[in-house]
Amino acid sequence: MIDSTMRVRIARPSRDLAAAERFYVGGLGLDVLWRTTERVSGEHDLLMVGPPGGAWHFELTHDPEHPLEPTPTVDDLFVVYLGAPVDDALVARLEAAGGTRVAAHNPYWDEHGVVVADPDGYQLALCSRSWGA
Repeated sequence: MIDSTMRVRIARPSRDLAAAERFYVGGLGLDVLWRTTERVSGEHDLLMVGPPGGAWHFELTHDPEHPLEPTPTVDDLFVVYLGAPVDDALVARLEAAGGTRVAAHNPYWDEHGVVVADPDGYQLALCSRSWGA
C-alpha cells in the first residue's frame, strides 16, 4: 500500500513564512517548491520547501485571518541523516537564518549530531549517522 516512492507532505503552522523560508532555504539549503503569491481572503498563505524532485516536502502554513500558534514539543523533530560529521558552517548558517542551537530532549541527538530550533520552535536534528532502513 505505501512504498518508498509515495509522495509525503508534512504540514505545520508558522508565525512568519518569511522567517521560515530564511531558515529552511537560506540556512538548511532546501528549495522553494511552491508558494502562494497573493493573499486570498479565507485561504491560507503557503510555503512549500524541500529537495527538488524529492518524495517529500514541508508545507508551512499561515492564516492571517485566524492565526494558529505553533505548538512544538521537545520531541517534534525533523531529522536529517547526514552520514558525516555536522559541518560547523551549516550550524552557523542556520543560526544566522534565525535558528537557535538547543540541547536535545533525547541525549541521542546531541551524542550523534546537533539540534537547532527553527524560528517557530520546531527542532531540526542534524545527525552524523546514516539511515539504513
